[in-house]
Amino acid sequence: MQDVAVLDAAEDLFYERGIQAVGMDQIRTTSGVSLKRLYQLFPSKEALVIAYLERRDKRWRDDLRTYVDQHDREVGAVFDWLHQWFSEPGFRGCAFINSFGELGSTSPKITAVVRHHKDKLRDFLHSLVKDDTVADQLLLLVEGAIVVAAIREDPDAAWQAKAAAEALISG
Repeated sequence: MQDVAVLDAAEDLFYERGIQAVGMDQIRTTSGVSLKRLYQLFPSKEALVIAYLERRDKRWRDDLRTYVDQHDREVGAVFDWLHQWFSEPGFRGCAFINSFGELGSTSPKITAVVRHHKDKLRDFLHSLVKDDTVADQLLLLVEGAIVVAAIREDPDAAWQAKAAAEALISG
């Protein structure tokens, strides 16, 4: 259970403040786990970041998949789900884009986790449309909506991307 407390603390702090702005002491204090135990669980900050991203990836993709499955696997449901996510308090964009922006040039392991997340998202979109080109274009719309929603603090970026996706699919 200590690893869950550490990951919860890391996720909250990294997502809110950024990875480089948060030290292991802050993770220790927030999680209530001793620094010695923290390093037993995660031998480096990089290992903690990777674990945080892997857990977030699974939850994020599972939530998206569940929502879209409940809406007859319609592409538009992807953007409806994004709008809900963008509207949540504390939304700060994509943890994977943010992590890559901070550490991608210095950590090949973090870059690999980010790429895995984006590849799996693309695979999911492909499962909806069964077309490589359209899946790639939808991925760009999803990623663009996430970035615009975060920068502008405007969840309606999801609706603009949804309209573009619908136009793309309808030809």
